[in-house]
Amino acid sequence: MAQLDLVKNKIEELPNNIEAEQSIIGSILISNDIFDEINTFVSSKNFYDPMHQRIFSAIEKLIYSGMLANPITLKNHFENDEDKINIPEYLVKITKFSTSNRQAIEYSKIVYDLYVKRQLIKLSEEIIDTAKLNDIDKNSQTIIENSEKSLFDLAEKGSFSNTIVKFDEALKLTIDMASTAYKNDEGIVGVPTGLRDLDEKLGGLHKSDLLIIAGRPSMGKTALATNIAFNAAKKFQQDGKKTSVAFFSLEMSSEQLSTRILAEQSRIKSNDIRRGRISEDQFDKFIETSKDISELPLYIDETPAISIAALCNRARRMKRIYGLDLIVVDYIQLMTAVNSRRDGRVQEISEITQGLKALAKELSVPVLALSQLSRAVEQRDNNKPVLADLRESGSIEQDADVVMFVYREAYYLERKEPRPATVEYAEWQAKMSEVSNMAEIIVGKQRHGPTGNVFLEFEPMFTKFKDIQNN
Repeated sequence: MAQLDLVKNKIEELPNNIEAEQSIIGSILISNDIFDEINTFVSSKNFYDPMHQRIFSAIEKLIYSGMLANPITLKNHFENDEDKINIPEYLVKITKFSTSNRQAIEYSKIVYDLYVKRQLIKLSEEIIDTAKLNDIDKNSQTIIENSEKSLFDLAEKGSFSNTIVKFDEALKLTIDMASTAYKNDEGIVGVPTGLRDLDEKLGGLHKSDLLIIAGRPSMGKTALATNIAFNAAKKFQQDGKKTSVAFFSLEMSSEQLSTRILAEQSRIKSNDIRRGRISEDQFDKFIETSKDISELPLYIDETPAISIAALCNRARRMKRIYGLDLIVVDYIQLMTAVNSRRDGRVQEISEITQGLKALAKELSVPVLALSQLSRAVEQRDNNKPVLADLRESGSIEQDADVVMFVYREAYYLERKEPRPATVEYAEWQAKMSEVSNMAEIIVGKQRHGPTGNVFLEFEPMFTKFKDIQNN
């Protein structure tokens, strides 16, 4: 029976390495100079032995107060301690476990790794306990989403120290960014859109930025976002970068999006592709083009009405598995928020945009999100959109780093066609000929640069935006 209890205790003991913990603390007590390097990897909560947690916490307090931490200065912290072990005496003995700086740092990594394993065990037990409860507010999807968030937070090693950046480190990041732009002929720091004039205006899509593409229906928002996603994925592939683009399509299916991309790249009308109205040569070109782009690092999630929590968790998972440098969301108004039933739509949109901005910062990637415009655009003579035309505009405008509007004059001009064989009709025809393939990207807000307009060519039959060729 005693042997059975011994085996049971061995099985239930959580992963730990007491000797490594002793060596870390002993090394710090011999030389406080190593504390900062060790503290990069571990904090007091990462130790398994509760006594070691208390000792390390006391060391932290002394060093952060500008005092020396050694067995003598720590003695006062534990003199009245009623622990079974004499801690002041133990502090002297533990210095014998001190080792070289390099080994102490390696032991810190081991201690942290074992802490993560213990947390995984704890998380697993919590998932089991939560799954057993018959809680109406915690359905299976909510449990999965919360678990994925916890796992991602655990995977982000040392996240407790990542939110504070010393100014010289921030300066180094700025210098690196400027150096990248200087070495790049186009002056692009961020993810390229593949559109020359737009990249020149924005400098690419910057990390941690929330960028909004807004427009009325049929303006070409999805087409522009798809073009940018494809161009970015193609550039990543050409550069040999192990990263990807995540496209969350709440309105169109993955098949519809891939049809658009194939139509654009093969120069075959998407409508003809869907109806099978293509020649044998066109079909061969279609198949050949599909082979050329099949390995693009572009991943499409077609979940309708996805919640901001689910989207964030899937993005984290993609970053972990594939690497991630760009997120595209089509579109904000089709998403749902956690508090959608309790609060109004304005509050719901606010939660979504705040969540997208937080995700951009957390994963250090640009998030390109599409947004509908209110009907106010249609109800005035000048149909060019402005920031106030954003639906639930307060939160979108506030949270976004960049707001761009897609505007095509031809869309509105088509609806004003005069009666044929009149002077007005001839003037209308001339104007239509001038603007039929023109698109205007209005940069209404840019936190890091100037606002203004960018003109592009738009080919409706291929849903393709491209640079205007300079003659």
